[in-house]
Amino acid sequence: MLMASFPETLRRLRNGRGLSQMGLAQRSGWSRQYIGFWETGKYTPNPQQVQDLDKALQAKGELVGVAHLDNIDARDMSPLETVELLERLKASDTSTQTLEQLEATAFELCCRYKDTPAPVLRAETQRVIAEAAGLLRRPVGLKEHRELLASTGWLALLVGCLEYDMGLRRGAEATRRAAHDLARESGHREIEAWSYEMSAWFKLTQGRYHEVLKETKGGLHAGQGYYVSAQLLSQEAKALARLGDARQVRQALEASRRVLESMPLPERPENHFVVDPAKHDFYAMDTYRLAGAHDLASDHAREVLRQGTGPNGEDLSPMRMAEARLTLGVVAAHGGETDEAHSLGMQALDGARKSLPSLVMVAAELESVLEERAPTLAADFTARISALR
Repeated sequence: MLMASFPETLRRLRNGRGLSQMGLAQRSGWSRQYIGFWETGKYTPNPQQVQDLDKALQAKGELVGVAHLDNIDARDMSPLETVELLERLKASDTSTQTLEQLEATAFELCCRYKDTPAPVLRAETQRVIAEAAGLLRRPVGLKEHRELLASTGWLALLVGCLEYDMGLRRGAEATRRAAHDLARESGHREIEAWSYEMSAWFKLTQGRYHEVLKETKGGLHAGQGYYVSAQLLSQEAKALARLGDARQVRQALEASRRVLESMPLPERPENHFVVDPAKHDFYAMDTYRLAGAHDLASDHAREVLRQGTGPNGEDLSPMRMAEARLTLGVVAAHGGETDEAHSLGMQALDGARKSLPSLVMVAAELESVLEERAPTLAADFTARISALR
């Protein structure tokens, strides 16, 4: 399935509001002909037009966010680069010693996810894939073959996450599918579940909330007994919050908390594919913000910042910290404290380690509120989002 783009999102939101193109034209102030061009992708709207459409559709920044992400994704000139490397590796030969080295290397690369700039770590991981493809020799048996597929599966998951963090949506989805295929071929349920979780994350940031629920269902079936179940349940809670189902939101968050409490503490919590208990506050923060429960979102955001601040004041989990600051910015903006909201937003966007789709999704929420309450600050913030790379 193609990744959600601005034209698709505009059509979905308009249809979801029960509006014709003429109806949206009357609400937004832009002609039906323009709207037709934008929905077919013939022309791209400018930032002011996107803001007007977002406001007319009461999209709370969703349309603004996907427009930013389209601009970022369009810069990717080689979206299938990682998939081509993985295909070469699948066709290569291997040895037991190299398999062990590959497994250890994949694990360490996954541990560097949270604080290594995404382009740097992506390039390093792709080099591992490329070197392995040239050096490995044929496995001596089925066990070795499965180990090779599992290690490549973890590498594919990591690169897919990094590519999506960079806003390279086409490449990320192709890499995610490659990881899913590797998991199915090797019978590795945990990798398969993470591939579902990635798909849920992708769809969440693209506004495909009902599809998120389908992906989490598949992932929970494959991922029973693994950390990934907690993450899947959190994605489910976020989608339900957007869909306005408060009762099921609470149930999903509680189920996620129970999973985390039932799992042993991870020895290396920095590995991106384990989930430490401290992440529950991050899940809850994100979910309550999406649900409009600003007091609860603020409480959890402050706890995320407390847990994520090192002894010298450094950010231990830069991406979580950025979203926590944006969450506090959204709450401040709704409370009329627009200068504080703008300051928090700009601070969140300045970090070196970013997950662009998640960051833009939350930043677009703040951008939408600022547009209503402080247009000058909103214009400055919009320019900063547009410059993200």
